[in-house]
Amino acid sequence: MGQNASKGAVMVVGAGIAGIQASLDLADSGYLVYLVEKNSAIGGAMAQLDKTFPTNDCSMCIISPKLVECGRHLNIDLLTTTEIKEVTGEAGNFQVKVLERPRYIDLDKCTACGECEKACPIVISNLFDEGLRDRRAAYKLYPQAMPSAFAIEKRGTAPCKATCPAHISVQGYVALVAEGKYSEALQLIKEENPLPAICGRVCHHPCESACTRGEVDEPVAIDFIKRFVADLDLSSDTRHIPETKERKEEKVAILGSGPAGLSCAYYLAMEGYQATIYEKLPVAGGMLSVGIPEYRLPRDIIQAEIQVIQDMGVEIKTGVDVGKDITIDQLRSEGFKAFFLGIGAQECKALGIEGEDLEGVYPGVDFLREINLGKQISLGDRVAVIGGGNVAMDAVRTARRTGSKEAFIIYRRSFEEMPANVEEIEECEEEGIEINTLVNPKRIIAENGKVKAIECLKMELGEPDDSGRRRPVPIEGSEFTLEVDAVIPAIGQESDWSCLGPECACTLSDWGTMNVDPLTLQTDDPDIFAGGDAVTGPRTVIEAIEAGKQAAISIDRFIQGVDLRKDREKAWEAVQDLRTEGYDRIPRTQMPRLEPHDRVETFQEVQLGFNEVQAVAEAKRCLACGICSECYQCVDACLAGAVNHDMESRERLIEVGSIILAPGFTPFDPTQYDTYSYATHPNVVTSMEFERILSATGPYEGHLVRGSDHKEPEKIAWLQCVGSRDVNRCDHSYCSAVCCMYAIK
Repeated sequence: MGQNASKGAVMVVGAGIAGIQASLDLADSGYLVYLVEKNSAIGGAMAQLDKTFPTNDCSMCIISPKLVECGRHLNIDLLTTTEIKEVTGEAGNFQVKVLERPRYIDLDKCTACGECEKACPIVISNLFDEGLRDRRAAYKLYPQAMPSAFAIEKRGTAPCKATCPAHISVQGYVALVAEGKYSEALQLIKEENPLPAICGRVCHHPCESACTRGEVDEPVAIDFIKRFVADLDLSSDTRHIPETKERKEEKVAILGSGPAGLSCAYYLAMEGYQATIYEKLPVAGGMLSVGIPEYRLPRDIIQAEIQVIQDMGVEIKTGVDVGKDITIDQLRSEGFKAFFLGIGAQECKALGIEGEDLEGVYPGVDFLREINLGKQISLGDRVAVIGGGNVAMDAVRTARRTGSKEAFIIYRRSFEEMPANVEEIEECEEEGIEINTLVNPKRIIAENGKVKAIECLKMELGEPDDSGRRRPVPIEGSEFTLEVDAVIPAIGQESDWSCLGPECACTLSDWGTMNVDPLTLQTDDPDIFAGGDAVTGPRTVIEAIEAGKQAAISIDRFIQGVDLRKDREKAWEAVQDLRTEGYDRIPRTQMPRLEPHDRVETFQEVQLGFNEVQAVAEAKRCLACGICSECYQCVDACLAGAVNHDMESRERLIEVGSIILAPGFTPFDPTQYDTYSYATHPNVVTSMEFERILSATGPYEGHLVRGSDHKEPEKIAWLQCVGSRDVNRCDHSYCSAVCCMYAIK
């Protein structure tokens, strides 16, 4: 065959009745036919019709034999969920580039049992039924569909999942809570986050900032829903303990029992490794236990989630100072194959001003640590806390609870630049704590070696600095003095690297953080990995958890001798241009809290948690941005193992000799004719909607009823030629050519 010889294959675009019949005729003539259809099944508009014209036969009775024949014909290759991207070449020798979109269900394995649909929690409008009823995200286009298989509809990654540092299937567990599937929701969360009860209290929840519901009214209270699910599990008689693989011989040492260390141990235990955590403090939990006050994060919650990790086989040794009591080299000699440094950042940064070494100056992290370990500290009546982050907010609120009559914040920038969680700032103000912004300490004044006052000066905001926030600039001559009994600086933290002996080849950055490969978290010492605040500087709990998880993956690969970098990089792109019109405004469920006047007298938890009614109601506010929520209930339900959420779109180049276009039609949208009230009245329907109403497989099983009350109509009026020969509203100068025929039918 010459280079320009005709190809003996044909592509038919559009799998309605015209495309199906053309494909069958060509296939029977010996041609190889590629039948391209953008939907998950062939049949087109005819599959939606109730009766045919002019014989008034059952439409499905006529088309279904052709569907079966088309699906079984050896010369027809069905390309469903496929669209043409580009056509090049010439008649007899075309090159067609098509995009095959994933259906997330393997056609060769699917038995069309429908169990995936039963398990799916996502309900969306059924477009095949013209929106007259709903369907699930896991669906079969219609009962007689060919291919006779299900598909899963995805719009993309929901913004909440894409934004979450741990990439938890947020929409998934929210959807499961909305259906009352609480244990399933917890298991889904714990695939990516071993500390959901903790995170449900202290996470900075960037997922909520990205929540599309916020464009309608307010974001879904994702964090509080997660807390409800986690608390429900912790209060049950049988807590969920994740399954672990068969126990391996290899041992891994983890330095630090904060969120990064706990997370690393959790995921290593799941892989079967013998993970041992070394913690120099007398309690496990790191900054969770000694850096966050109990009114925000109760100790029993921390211990309950740590106990689950211990029940998975992780050993925690407290009161062991690695570098002093034992060295990394000694641990190597004991058979430990890898190490994870999750030591956090628990050393306070200095203010760098006169008087900060005086009696009565308590570094913020040190102050919180002492209080959380049960030490009594008397600050005096009037306390100044310097800083605008969460540590500063925790310190000032703790000062009030330890007996100080007045505790206030000094912060050099404005409210807008404060890095503390919004909830913390709001609760501070509710408790009567004064926040002084655009004020900076200049020196601490002493009397008899103790704090007497603090001299400050006023600031104004200049140009943005490296952090992206506007730089505070001193106002000359604005100094003033505040009398105080104690000062608590809380302007940042750094790590203590005394755990590293001379035998370690690890190196530190100019900022005092550990140098690591940003993808694998491997240090300059091949068997040592690091993550969390020790690498990033003070950040958030969920970021530390994700670092621990990624380090566990790297450690597993390191021990097994597998490439640490292969297939690790993934771009999490959130679905864009989501529609937010047409949704009813539903107020966000508010978290029940202790009354402000009761809070400052106790360390009792301020946020009391959702009950079941509140959690379910809040979960139902989710807009299901990704459509499929990736809750993976369909995976568990499918005994055939046909569901594959990792399927990806792929481009394919097909060579054909000719192309037949049979794309069908697009029904006219009558909403632009407000005279007919189609958009506002449920009893005004289009002809295609009427077909689905009449169909035995339609939303009303063939009963002719009105949409408003589901009663049979007494009279029906037909409006003909809507949208035809109208150049004013829709620029259609031609006759549709089907209105008269359809009226006769």
